[in-house]
Amino acid sequence: MSLNVFITGATGGIGSGLARVYAAKGATLGLVAHHQDALDRLIASLPGTGHKGYVADVTDRDGIIETAHRFEKEVGPADVVIANAGVSIGVKTQYYEDLAVMDRVYRINVIGMANTFHGFLPAMIERHAGTLVGIGSVAGIRGLPGSEAYCSSKASVINYCESLRIEMMKHGVKVLTVCPGFVKTPLTSKNPYPMPFILEPDEFARRAVRAIDAHKTYTVIPWQMGLLAKLMKIAPNCLFDRILKGRKQKPRAKELGV
Repeated sequence: MSLNVFITGATGGIGSGLARVYAAKGATLGLVAHHQDALDRLIASLPGTGHKGYVADVTDRDGIIETAHRFEKEVGPADVVIANAGVSIGVKTQYYEDLAVMDRVYRINVIGMANTFHGFLPAMIERHAGTLVGIGSVAGIRGLPGSEAYCSSKASVINYCESLRIEMMKHGVKVLTVCPGFVKTPLTSKNPYPMPFILEPDEFARRAVRAIDAHKTYTVIPWQMGLLAKLMKIAPNCLFDRILKGRKQKPRAKELGV
């Protein structure tokens, strides 16, 4: 039976990788991004027919909810919804202009995920079926210097999805958290520090889809980063601080000119 899969942030590295893997499996896709031409190019490159592209912004609550309803009207009930839209920009609280950037990061990475899921949840609850997938990050395990917005937003994603997962169990709706390590995407291309175990987007997507198919409630990809994340989690502050204090930092919006 063919799957109906809805993916936000679909034209970025991870999103397009997920689209290619699911299309190859015969799924019918609803793909969300900011630009119609990028959606058109992606859809033209995919096997299968019936894929839909939607120009929408996950921070526009009513807009993304309406997009969810359009997808289910045009394609059918969503089997898998992947809230992948996200942004990663260096933020330092001592700079006034970075406060607005932090607000934007939270609205996209956290509130945008909830907006996306809400569009599908009432129907999923009614039919006691469906899978929601939140894309977190290893960066949500512990705070990294210069990434105050990104790390804390992804920590919020991990805890949000856990709260939602337990709540949805009684309704038969699955909630999964997938935490990438480093993936070669436009978001990571400007990182000025080593990125161990980095994956190509399609390889990450293949592993992520296997985890989703297996209904893993929480997974870190690749597994080596999962092990590193566990070590980070249990490291005492004195050791963690000593290791990280000299680490190069993600560029801020002002430094990137965005």
